[in-house]
Amino acid sequence: FLVTFLTKLETDEMATRCAAAKRMAPEGTLDSPACKTSRVCEAKIGDSLSSFLRAHVSEPKLRHLIATLAECGRTIDHQVQTASCGGIANTNVFGDEQLAVDMIADRILFEGLKYSGVCAIAASEENPVPVSMGGTGYAVCFDPLDGSSIVDTNFAVGTIFGVWPGDTIVGRTGRDMVASAMIVYGPRTVLCIAFQEAAGTHDFELDADGGWKYVKCTTQIKAGKLFSPGNLRCTGDNPAYKRLISYYSNEQYTLRYTGGMVPDVYQLFVKEKGVFTNVISPSTKAKLRLSFKVAPIGLLVENAGGASSCDGKSASALDVEITGIDQR
Repeated sequence: FLVTFLTKLETDEMATRCAAAKRMAPEGTLDSPACKTSRVCEAKIGDSLSSFLRAHVSEPKLRHLIATLAECGRTIDHQVQTASCGGIANTNVFGDEQLAVDMIADRILFEGLKYSGVCAIAASEENPVPVSMGGTGYAVCFDPLDGSSIVDTNFAVGTIFGVWPGDTIVGRTGRDMVASAMIVYGPRTVLCIAFQEAAGTHDFELDADGGWKYVKCTTQIKAGKLFSPGNLRCTGDNPAYKRLISYYSNEQYTLRYTGGMVPDVYQLFVKEKGVFTNVISPSTKAKLRLSFKVAPIGLLVENAGGASSCDGKSASALDVEITGIDQR
């Protein structure tokens, strides 16, 4: 099947598309706008992150910002392995329980961005209010530790961030981002990054010496039967989603779902096939925030040769305007 990232399903259209896509492109790929218009970075396996950035990112401030976020990720990786997974008797403004490791990751990223000198404002899913970082160059939205509720089960978790030029986020779209990335903390720690100016989604693995080494570039998504369905509870009162899940099951798709958005989406890049869905219904509210998750991951997916769809509009997640920092 074709890799697609979905946040809402309101009609029977998606189930129809599944069958149509299978008939029309059994061996094909789904071209994304990013892959059609951008050049592909040519990098060698084993290249360092710093050498990759020098060769393929023209703006020095952006190179410095990405290097800063990668260093923060290296520090968070250590904390995920060693910090407490217990709660701190507190919730964020969305009502989610905050864990000690959540807040440590949050602090590491804010401190890194503040001292980078190239970040004007930053907002975290744990603190969804734009905060001045004292620098100039970029605005950053991040989820410090997506999937933190499954840290104690030793599943993979991750960090997500999106980078916009200037000092504003509200009123813009994912198309305005210059870069986005997610860091996967699992058996291997991987930085997966995309740039608006260049096609491809690029993976760097954290090696034993603490350096980031280039390991993979994903530029197309082949047909394949792999699905990762979020919010299955809503099949109880969303008949279209129930039919879609039944279609996947009847067609013998392989189910791979952990409950962590970062590993569940990242597997699609590794396998170069599959679909991730997160759907709502009358009784289940939307959970995915546009600026912290949907837009940044949308850029990663589309640069990898996949497609995204958001808010039941059959439109790219990158085209939805951010009207509020906590927009879902």
